[in-house]
This record gives sequence, structure tokens and C-alpha cells, in this order.
Amino acid sequence: MSSIKIRLLTIDVESSLHYARLVNEEPAMATLRNFLSQDLLDSLCQFGSATIHEAQGQTGALNSAIKPIDPVLKLAGRALTVDARPGDNLVIHYALSKAQPGDVLVVDAKAFVDAGPWGDILTLAAQKAGIAGLVIDGAVRDAEAIIEMGFPVFSRGLSIKGTNKYQPGRVNVPVVCGGVLVNPGDIVVGDRDGVVAIPADRLDAVMAASKQRVAAEDDYRDQINAGRSTIELLKLSDILARHEMR
Repeated sequence: MSSIKIRLLTIDVESSLHYARLVNEEPAMATLRNFLSQDLLDSLCQFGSATIHEAQGQTGALNSAIKPIDPVLKLAGRALTVDARPGDNLVIHYALSKAQPGDVLVVDAKAFVDAGPWGDILTLAAQKAGIAGLVIDGAVRDAEAIIEMGFPVFSRGLSIKGTNKYQPGRVNVPVVCGGVLVNPGDIVVGDRDGVVAIPADRLDAVMAASKQRVAAEDDYRDQINAGRSTIELLKLSDILARHEMR
């Protein structure tokens, strides 16, 4: 992978015509879009969404309805955010054309699951562009084909219905996806358990906290194998006694 710099783009509508308006990238965004090493991405996947969620203070977990269509696949990368309208995927096509290798499309489709704005054709295009995966608060279709293609997709549901291509949307703006605020350049991690978003400016701290949590849980496993109980390890005796659970 090479160093990546993303431009912020939006879609507006004027006189019923769609057009792209380039917005100058702020210096802060250039920093947020810095290169993520493969080792770092691998570490995030190894930590897993649950560990990361706990390590950052039980924050960042997208709604539990958003799950992988193939639970074997994991996902980690920087968010290219998409604000889409229900039942329309015009802005998703647009976002795909502006994405950079390694991006994860994070689409706020307003939890609409009665149509699938993403399918196997967009998946193929995404793979050709080097996109790391899709997280959508909405539905997708062509699930079997997407699984065969090996592309990580996390969605709220599946729908065989298609969508229109008429409505405007926005790219690289803050979105609320699965009840969580995701900013452009934030990091998203997905696996069988679900999806978690990490604010870009907290990445180093969350990595350190995740490592500490993994080490602590490894110690718990060693002690459980040695015969200690979870009540001892977690110091639960007092609270159990207060509830008269002896």
C-alpha cells in the first residue's frame, strides 16, 4: 500500500441536475487520512470488535443488527462516509468512483431495508478499485455472489428489491451509521460479532488499551486453567453478598 490522500467531495442538486462540488481538504483531514500499515490493520482484526469496543470505554459499537453477510470475513480500514437517501444508490456509485485503495465505504442508508442499494456489480467495481469493504445501515442483495467474491459486507439486512438512481447525497461528511457518529477518516473494524468505529484521533490510545485488555484476558485464561473462578478473578464476592447470592 502507498500513502493515501483523500479529497472531500459532496453532491448537490441545482435545477434538477446533479453535479460534483470539490471542497478543499482541511489540513486536519489530510492528517486523518494518513497511511495505515498492514500490520496495524491486522492487529485491529486480531483484537476484534468486542475488545476494541471495551478498550475505548464501551463506545463506538454500531447497532447489533448490522452484521456480516459472511461471518468468516473480517474488515478494518479508514471510513469513506456516504450519506444516502433510502431506496436510491446514486451517491454510492459516485462515492465508489472517489474512493481510494484501502477505504471502507460507510453508508448511512437510514436503516432502510426494503431495497438493496448494493449488489454484486458494485462489489466487483469496489474490488477493482481496491476498496476494503462495505458497512451499510441498510440492505444489500446478491448475497451469495458477494460471499463467493470474498468481499466483506456488513449490512442491516437483505432485500431482493432494487433501488433508483435519482436522488442526491453527500460523500466524506459526518454520518450516523447504526446509531454511531462516524467521521471521514475514522477507523472501522468488523467481524462476526459486529462493527465498531474508532475516532481517528483516538487510534493510538485505543490500540494501547486493546493490547492491555488482551494481555489481561490472557492472564484470566491462565488463572482459570489453574483452577481459579471468575468470581475470584473479577472480585464479585461482595456484590453477590449484597444481593444475598451466596
